[in-house]
Amino acid sequence: MTLAHKPLADAIRMLAVDAVQQANSGHPGAPMGMADIATVLWRRHLRHDPLHPQWPDRDRFVLSNGHGSMLLYALLHLSGYDLPLAELRRFRQLHSLTPGHPEVGITPGVETTTGPLGQGLANAVGMALAEALLAGAFNRPGHAIVDHRTWVFLGDGCLMEGISHEACSLAGTLGLGKLIAVWDDNGISIDGHVEPWFSDDTPARFEAYGWRVIRAIDGHDPAAVDAAMRSALDDVGKPTLLCCRTVIGHGSPNKAGTHDVHGAALGAAEVAATRAALGWSHAPFEIPAEIRAAWDQRAAGAARYRDWCVRFEAYRAAHPALAEEFERRVVRRALPADYAARSAQALAEVVAQAATIASRKASQNAISALLPLLPELLGGSADLTASNLTDGKTSVPVRRRESQITGNHVNYGVREFGMSAIMNGIALHGGFIPYGGTFLTFSDYARNALRMSALMHLGVVYVYTHDSIGLGEDGPTHQPVEHAASLRLIPNNHVWRPCDAVETCAAWQAAVERRDGPSCLILSRQNLPAQTREAAQVAAIRRGGYVLASGHADVLTLLATGSEVALAMAAREQLAAAGIGARVVAMPCCEVFDAQDAAYRAQVLPRTLPVLAIEAGVTRFWRAYTGFDGDVIGIDRYGESAPGPLVYDALGLTVARIVERATALVGAGTP
Repeated sequence: MTLAHKPLADAIRMLAVDAVQQANSGHPGAPMGMADIATVLWRRHLRHDPLHPQWPDRDRFVLSNGHGSMLLYALLHLSGYDLPLAELRRFRQLHSLTPGHPEVGITPGVETTTGPLGQGLANAVGMALAEALLAGAFNRPGHAIVDHRTWVFLGDGCLMEGISHEACSLAGTLGLGKLIAVWDDNGISIDGHVEPWFSDDTPARFEAYGWRVIRAIDGHDPAAVDAAMRSALDDVGKPTLLCCRTVIGHGSPNKAGTHDVHGAALGAAEVAATRAALGWSHAPFEIPAEIRAAWDQRAAGAARYRDWCVRFEAYRAAHPALAEEFERRVVRRALPADYAARSAQALAEVVAQAATIASRKASQNAISALLPLLPELLGGSADLTASNLTDGKTSVPVRRRESQITGNHVNYGVREFGMSAIMNGIALHGGFIPYGGTFLTFSDYARNALRMSALMHLGVVYVYTHDSIGLGEDGPTHQPVEHAASLRLIPNNHVWRPCDAVETCAAWQAAVERRDGPSCLILSRQNLPAQTREAAQVAAIRRGGYVLASGHADVLTLLATGSEVALAMAAREQLAAAGIGARVVAMPCCEVFDAQDAAYRAQVLPRTLPVLAIEAGVTRFWRAYTGFDGDVIGIDRYGESAPGPLVYDALGLTVARIVERATALVGAGTP
């Protein structure tokens, strides 16, 4: 086994060495060190099919230490995925299929975008959770159509990141037995040997989480790695950590085991020395035919795929309705055929109710209405369910019940970052539309995972409540002022801040229908009055911004979102009494409004009228809509600890101030 194994592993090493050397950029050490482990996994245990990379029941493989991307690219190329050698030669080059860190949707076979350490591990937890829940929902006696593992490679850096604790603690509690993590224990990070700053007893840590831990595996002994993986394949109701001791840069005679091989090309002299040390006499990027043939997984993968297809057809014959639902959710990722009509009816009912309620409560009502329509909705909250109101009438907590994990609402605990990255993994896996809640001010904890949602174009829904100084007594630590504006800066992120129950319901519908990026719902703790709308205005909510109230004699525009729309409407009445006509524009989602055609945007915000923007947050963002001739009322400081209405008064978000500033704005424009 060892003699047959070595040239196969060395092929990975040298592809990584050559690609990083040619790019003069990258991380050769991890691929060289993990090549033996990867060879055993991908040739002996990973259930995949290079010709059908999206096969629903394939094993998922995640490279959490994504800086070692050439390990994954070499594996994909050698296994037979549509990743030609020319793309490995173009490693880290513009528009190549081999970017510096793996990116889902760019390279065939890449399951998630990794690079921010620890998040790939959390994504893997989400994938394993999705697998377990789908198995509980769809498998039937004699028909296990969902039965795959999630494998994740990780390094010391992933374990140092705090998100590893959040995600792995939850994975152990839930008993995700088909999650297998492989720790590349090489003891090196960019700064050198890690002992002075990373001395955790990692095996004991994971055992305390409730994981099964297989210790002290020689990561360069394929027989030992193979035996450990075979043991890990047994689902004992616990995730498994394989502790593989490796030498970073294995094969480099002068740099192996040092940080010099971590994040830089070896250099021409060391590349030549490595070739000699490994006995690899082939030219750069040259893979002998016999090694290619031994690596090629296309025939084996096709057989696995065909076997599953046969079993799925038997499942279809026995359970046709379940088979159709599985294909809708997992294969086509489509909404139900009757969704549009039923969701429209739900919105009409909210319009008819005209309820004065907090938008967080309106959100809970929307969730209750959507859950029967969308069984793929998988909710949760970071320990604030009673405050975020993310549970609907038919929500069931996710728990291990006998031998299955079932439910549709995850208690993530106080783990905002972990929750968000786990939801990314759930979305990537398929079969679910994940949503999760916390307070808006704690979106800072989750921000990098939200950024990854946007970068990966994932339809994750973030429910952020307690949206402003209106939450009151909790004070400035919990009163977000900069958060809405900062979330709007994330490309491909839709931020909805609805002003009442109708806008909240419409925002939820837009969020669950969106498949190409995340949506953030920013919701109030305090009650918001229902606004009166005609049917055309209700439809216009989905355009991001619309005219809520107007008249023939309008001389300015009051532009507002969320709870401040009610202030703008009250100010409009007082201005009208003073002979000043003001139109009110509600802007629940700036990103959607900005994507409308120029004619519509000009109709809503005509350039002939000065704009006064109003939001309980930082003011700079709104200058894009007001221009230099307009004005903004907002908050460019932190809040106060007091009842919400008193904080609004103290910080100047009042009807009287809006009237004063609007009058001055109109007066300034009078010759």
